[in-house]
Amino acid sequence: MNTSQQRPPFPQTTTFNMNNNLHRTTFPQAPPVNLPPVPFYPWPWGPFNQLSNQNGFANYPLVETWSDSGKPVDNIPGFDFICNSTRKKHKRARRGSGGIALYVRSSIYKEEELDDEFSVFGYEFSSPQIVEKLQELCVQYNFGAEKIVTEWVAFANTHKGVQMTLDALDQLDRERLTKKGSKTPKTPARTNTIKQEYYDINTIQGGMDENEAENLYNAYSTTPSSKKGTNQQKRQLTPDNPPLKRFTNNVRSPMVPFSPASFSPAGVTPSMKFSSRTNAGHVVAHFGVTDNTKWQGHGQTSSIQLYDEEYKLTTSFKYMFQKLVEKAHVLNDTIHYMAEKLQSHYKIEELSHVAVPMQEPVTVAGRICCDANGKMNAKSVLLEGSRDTSMGKCIPLDLAELKQFSLFPGQLVAIDGINNTGQKLAVNKLYEGVAQSLPEIKVKTEPGSEKLSVLIAAGPFSTSDNLSYEPLNDLTKYISRDKPDVCILLGPFVDMKNEVIEKGNCKMSYDTIFNEQLKFIGTITKSVECQVIVVPSYRDVHHDYVYPQPPFDVKIPDFKHMHMMSDPCTVSINNIVFGITSTDILMHLGAEEISWNPPTSTDRLGRLAQHLITQHSYYPLYPPSDEVNIDYESLDNYGTLPVTPHVLILPSDLKQFIKELHGSLCINPGRVAKGQIGGSYARMMIDVNDVKTQSSIVQHTAAQVLRV
Repeated sequence: MNTSQQRPPFPQTTTFNMNNNLHRTTFPQAPPVNLPPVPFYPWPWGPFNQLSNQNGFANYPLVETWSDSGKPVDNIPGFDFICNSTRKKHKRARRGSGGIALYVRSSIYKEEELDDEFSVFGYEFSSPQIVEKLQELCVQYNFGAEKIVTEWVAFANTHKGVQMTLDALDQLDRERLTKKGSKTPKTPARTNTIKQEYYDINTIQGGMDENEAENLYNAYSTTPSSKKGTNQQKRQLTPDNPPLKRFTNNVRSPMVPFSPASFSPAGVTPSMKFSSRTNAGHVVAHFGVTDNTKWQGHGQTSSIQLYDEEYKLTTSFKYMFQKLVEKAHVLNDTIHYMAEKLQSHYKIEELSHVAVPMQEPVTVAGRICCDANGKMNAKSVLLEGSRDTSMGKCIPLDLAELKQFSLFPGQLVAIDGINNTGQKLAVNKLYEGVAQSLPEIKVKTEPGSEKLSVLIAAGPFSTSDNLSYEPLNDLTKYISRDKPDVCILLGPFVDMKNEVIEKGNCKMSYDTIFNEQLKFIGTITKSVECQVIVVPSYRDVHHDYVYPQPPFDVKIPDFKHMHMMSDPCTVSINNIVFGITSTDILMHLGAEEISWNPPTSTDRLGRLAQHLITQHSYYPLYPPSDEVNIDYESLDNYGTLPVTPHVLILPSDLKQFIKELHGSLCINPGRVAKGQIGGSYARMMIDVNDVKTQSSIVQHTAAQVLRV
């Protein structure tokens, strides 16, 4: 039968086969509802109750009753009485002549239950049609109020921002409920030992004839009666909401209707293509006096070299051979190193064991950890001590007494507190880290070296839907216009997250794409006498997927002005020290950091960048993000900050900024391309001769972040 068609109002007169006789019974008008096939159960109703609980198909049962009033004789658990049709009691009869009573399953009839269950999750019904639709779904799938709420909440969590409308409930029906089972509950499969039967008053022990059962179903349906001899065939049911043909194809799921969000990158409007942007050249962030600044370079040959020649990563190395013992040594040595720095800076007399019970306040040092694999919170913070002072023991921290803190897994700290029992350390004071001194500067005396113009740009350099590199072409136009002295380009150059590469539709090798773009950059920058620093990214699909990452192995004799550097690297440009990394450490730290009323509560981005300076590392997070594969022996050699750099470059998907932190100018230039639209880049002008040794350059620098 087609259950998608609404039944006509409940009949006022219906004929039933009771006691093998035809009885014509009159009913009062019942509420209009969509009724599934209604079984009839003779008195007593005990067998009916047993069957309904076992098979789960009785939602609107008819029960034979001997009552001569309009009230039910018995209360059936789980059902509510609707109406009772009785014949007039004969004057000589000892009891009422009885009739038929109509019940309905309690869990699907009361609107109050639906309202109560949905109100727990903050949902309110906007129209009576919503309630009727929910009741209909309860009837069709034999759900109670609690079950339908569970299904809706699960549906809403997978469809962010969905509102409870009739269309949304229809979509819920298509995507979830139809998978739970058939609209009309199916009869359990017959087996050799179990046989489902329906009983009347005379055949309760032996079973009911199947022809009579078929006639009973036909009395409540609009489907014509099947021919004799075919009543055992499975009846074909038409689904209430069949999928539309225009949604059914080999690309899109037939259960998910078309929407722009189904194919567009997150956070990007499909109509905002790169070529149609209108904000090119707009200033996103600035620092210093930029009104009358001339951004053009001076055509000088800048001196570019690594800051620390002893620890420089210049070639590829063997990774994936890291031993756990060596990794443990590195992690322990970092605790010991930072403990000495904190002890010296804060004048701490002695560092104690983290887990030894003490009745007096003590000072301990170690690494912040989480007691589980999930995200850290204030109740799950541990402190891991070094093997020298604490034998590598861990102790839970009680942060209730701290007025402010900012912590992340892997952070190296010192703590004042009391550990009375040896089971938990009550923290009174937290030493979160100490910044290093700024580098020494040798005074330049060569003529023409007074100013230093630097352009900074981070990939990807092509929009996410193609490999045409339109943003890179526009960036080279700015290079040709401003003619900077130095151009710092950070990967990815061949982004693994590009849709063409992800889908395997790239027709050229990744190395070929990279070499062509590198030659294009080299040609433009050579023509304007601009030095170029090229830094790889872990998102470069053609390069080593390890951190620290070796420089690109590219040898182009014609482009000696291009310098291949590792990620990360500390570079000296005309004695101005730049700390550079292409890894999105700000995003990774932001996902793991916890804080309570921190000193820089209004400047979260600055606080995240400050962690790198106070922890003396380009990647202080431990365990690292799943996106980054770290070789800890190499990180100890090439991934630390030897000094606080004059300029710290931290490209990120977070908001662009230029900030002064501990005398260092921290810059997030953004990405040249973000999804299908243009991103941003940064430019700086530094008055080199005005910078004194071991002093900041922030007073002598103007900087901007602009739209591509």
